Amino acid sequence: MISSAVKTSLRGAASKHAARSLSTWSQVEMGPPDAILGVTEAFKRDTDPRKMNLGVGAYRTDEGKPYVLNAVRKAEQSLLAQGIDKEYLPITGLAKFTSAAAELAYGQDSSALGRLAITQSISGTGALRIGGAFLERFHKTQPAIYLPTPSWGNHAAIFRDSGLKVGKYRYFDPSTNGLNLGAMLEDIKALPKGSIVLLHACAHNPTGVDPTPAQWQEIQKVVEEREHLAFFDMAYQGFASGDADRDAAALRSFVASSKMPVVLSQSFAKNMGLYGERVGTFSVVGADSAERDRLLSQLKIIVRPMYSNPPINGARIAAEVLTNPELRTEWLGEVKSMADRIIGMRSALRGRLEELGSTKPWSHITDQIGMFCYTGLKPEQVDRLAQEFHVYLTRDGRVSMAGITSGNVNHLAKSIHEVTKNE
Repeated sequence: MISSAVKTSLRGAASKHAARSLSTWSQVEMGPPDAILGVTEAFKRDTDPRKMNLGVGAYRTDEGKPYVLNAVRKAEQSLLAQGIDKEYLPITGLAKFTSAAAELAYGQDSSALGRLAITQSISGTGALRIGGAFLERFHKTQPAIYLPTPSWGNHAAIFRDSGLKVGKYRYFDPSTNGLNLGAMLEDIKALPKGSIVLLHACAHNPTGVDPTPAQWQEIQKVVEEREHLAFFDMAYQGFASGDADRDAAALRSFVASSKMPVVLSQSFAKNMGLYGERVGTFSVVGADSAERDRLLSQLKIIVRPMYSNPPINGARIAAEVLTNPELRTEWLGEVKSMADRIIGMRSALRGRLEELGSTKPWSHITDQIGMFCYTGLKPEQVDRLAQEFHVYLTRDGRVSMAGITSGNVNHLAKSIHEVTKNE
């Protein structure tokens, strides 16, 4: 029999041990909430039937529903009928997919294809992470990457966690809700020679402000003169203008010049609706096939301890869509339809605001492009939209245009007009 004193002693020792175990993590602080998640949570709690969630960056139909592309459904059915196995992919992914993805991005006749080191990635986020790790190891200057102000909220965190220093260059002009080209060029010129410059290939997130073709030429000239490395992030090819070739024009122009190093992050979340499949690529344009092989060997070394090899299902779907002529044609048509709906909602929102007699300029709504619109709304106006009108968006005034439908655009326009009319 164990005496009561011994039992008490054992309980005390166990309690102290548990306390010591718990205290291991006592210094871990609560992290800040995600801004977009907060918007979604507030939206879910709202019971008003007029409520709108304009924070989430995912396409919705005009009925406000998630959309699975017909081409994707057909590709899934074809793959299922083939009875394919579920074996591991190679470290760099499904070759059929990465080859087709490269052609889509760089162009079928691009001279870069034969010297391109490319790996499948866990969507665009994973591609950026691989790119950051690669540049941290191999970029010849002090590792630092310069982002536009503003940029996608995850960019800075991804690159910092990759070991890169993160700097900024001016991009958006709040006074015009457009591009501040002069300031952008001035800042890029002033960067240390050979810096890494992140460029949104199309549909800039979060502003929706893209350079014109002529402005891209000016940007390219400065990047060339300063011998910078151009890191293109292309998450919306085809989804921005409805034309995949047009949306890739800046990337292709930079590559064709052969006067600066170019790397690319590519995602199929938006343009193929493969959000949860996590399908993307990271690629580096080499000087020749020998350099390509060396680059690819190092990408494999980076990927192997990171996640070993990528998931297979989404890559197979994307490959089937891209390489089957009938599915590819149908997909390109569907991408254009999605882009056209977004463009139509931009015109409808601007038109309704002007019909309501708003004295504020709203031309930037239709001048901007892609999924997002930087409205110019102030944080306190955004708060009023949520509190009084049940319209939810991030406090920087960014609106996800995909959340606007023909059924709610009038409510949105009236709400925006109410919070801005007394300025």
